Amino acid sequence: MKSGFAEFHQRSIDPQTRDAFWQQQMSLVDWVKEPEKICDYSNPPFVQWFEDGCLNLCHNAVDRHLKDRADQPALIAVSTETNTEKTYTYRDLHAEVQHMAAVLQSFGVEKGDRVQIYMPMIAEAVFAMLACARLGAIHCVVFGGFASVSLASRIDDAKPKVIVSADAGSRGGRVMAYKPLLDEALQLSTHKPQAVLLANRGLAAMDLRAGRDHLWTDLRAKVMDAQVPCVTVKSTDPSYILYTSGTTGKPKGVQRDTGGYTVALAASMPHIFNAKAGQTFFCTSDIGWVVGHSYIIYAPLIAGMATILYEGLPIRPDAGIWWSLVEKYRITHMFSAPTAVRVLKKHDPAFLCKYDLSSLQALWLAGEPLDEPTAQWISDALRVPIIDNYWQTETGWPIMTLCNGVEPQASKFGSPGKAVYGYNVKLIDDKTGEELREPNQKGVLAIEGPLPPGCMQTIWGDDERFVKTYWQSIPGKLIYSTFDWGIRDEQGYHFILGRTDDVINVAGHRLGTREIEESISAHPEVAEVAVVGVADSLKGQAAMAFAVMRDASKVADAQQQVQMEAEVMRLVDSQLGAVARPSRVLFVTALPKTRSGKLLRRALQAVAEHRDPGDLTTMEDPNALAQVKELLGS
Repeated sequence: MKSGFAEFHQRSIDPQTRDAFWQQQMSLVDWVKEPEKICDYSNPPFVQWFEDGCLNLCHNAVDRHLKDRADQPALIAVSTETNTEKTYTYRDLHAEVQHMAAVLQSFGVEKGDRVQIYMPMIAEAVFAMLACARLGAIHCVVFGGFASVSLASRIDDAKPKVIVSADAGSRGGRVMAYKPLLDEALQLSTHKPQAVLLANRGLAAMDLRAGRDHLWTDLRAKVMDAQVPCVTVKSTDPSYILYTSGTTGKPKGVQRDTGGYTVALAASMPHIFNAKAGQTFFCTSDIGWVVGHSYIIYAPLIAGMATILYEGLPIRPDAGIWWSLVEKYRITHMFSAPTAVRVLKKHDPAFLCKYDLSSLQALWLAGEPLDEPTAQWISDALRVPIIDNYWQTETGWPIMTLCNGVEPQASKFGSPGKAVYGYNVKLIDDKTGEELREPNQKGVLAIEGPLPPGCMQTIWGDDERFVKTYWQSIPGKLIYSTFDWGIRDEQGYHFILGRTDDVINVAGHRLGTREIEESISAHPEVAEVAVVGVADSLKGQAAMAFAVMRDASKVADAQQQVQMEAEVMRLVDSQLGAVARPSRVLFVTALPKTRSGKLLRRALQAVAEHRDPGDLTTMEDPNALAQVKELLGS
């Protein structure tokens, strides 16, 4: 008989007990009308969670805390770009959200309208998101600084009534003007919003278009006494649209519901993060990504915690900045990405000993696979649990991690853990569609429907594409594909082996780039690595590796590079066999990444094949790809 987490998980997915399980979780949320029907899966793969229930997301994140914690910190906005820090209590946040809601109402924003948010990591962006939720409007956050063409396509897809933006963002001391990008996007787009609301940070000059463009400070001053009540919405009404990366052509807008999302996030705080009201959560992501939506904004606030909103780099003014914030604000929960840890690993470890980190309970990491050497390094440095987790924009919260709030479980470095409650995770043979039940069999990671609360409802405006993209890629089965390879060990821990579209076919041998990266990362001199498949006239494809060395001075030494390349190739030979050996190992000082820290593998592949790498406006450092081009003679 199953006990502990195994029994908890089984109750959450068994059709006989599923409704009772999620009825328990919904008690963590305030309802205007409590639902009587928990799960309607009569039209698979579409699922309606708590469909006859009514509530408001902003009320659950802000208003309900006024009774017991009005003067507790709710939002702590920190910018090392502008050297500013400001704390908003729940009372302050309630007032500011009402100011923003009143301004949006003055533009005619109502329930169901879309509001596009194109902003840096500033408090006004949070006010705008929560104000949309307050009004029952649907927010659509686009990563600040995104290219005009891409922004225009999202404007045309979401058709926002209002766009909320700012004069500029800043990263690493470099100012990026947003208004010119937005103006160009509005010229390119067919849809025209009724108004553009702008926060002026004084970082870049703005040309205002009369009748369309409005300054936040001017309009805020007119609504200081505004009282804007929360609009009641149905559980199944959309809360937001968020466009997922990695697609071309027509944007793919993930549509999220309201009730299921609120319940999923509310339940995740005690069960996954073991978090309590009054504690402080620091998620280092960006509001333009799903992790930022869920674990910078909504989940910590729903839980009655303080949340840190951080604008800046993890190494500026020095590599101790994040740890100084842990000490100053007594941060209890920290959520970041493996890439950020790899960046910190290249700096003086003394920064980790400089500050009092005794408040920190654990570090959660997500966004890409966490390699074992990086996990071990940060574990040794922080001496708190390092908990990997795996999820997608589409799911909105973790698919796999360790639910230590349900039952304490040991981390296995290199593994994001076990399937989270609500997720009926399977490993599927990609050719036959059969489930792989034995340990250590490699298959496509898939989720049997219904998807749990909080996951995507559909693709905005395109139900057919939702079904075709996610539910029909595995032969003979209506099952959700994550498009990731994985294996599961005897204890139920999963290991992610990379995207199904990141498989290299080398002379008939199918190799996951992730497996080769893991092997190369084991070399003590390698700090970070990316492997891509490059077209090869003889083998079809060949693996090419790009590595960052711990000691940057060795990159400039040609002899050292030759020696290192040979060592790395021998290491791959010994661990994976000669067929997996990269055709080249090129040493660079930095890998091309987005500003959220994700590796731009497709750009690396394009440059290696002497193709146009495409839109690179989300790149953190343009020089990283320039160095690769120079090495490859592109």
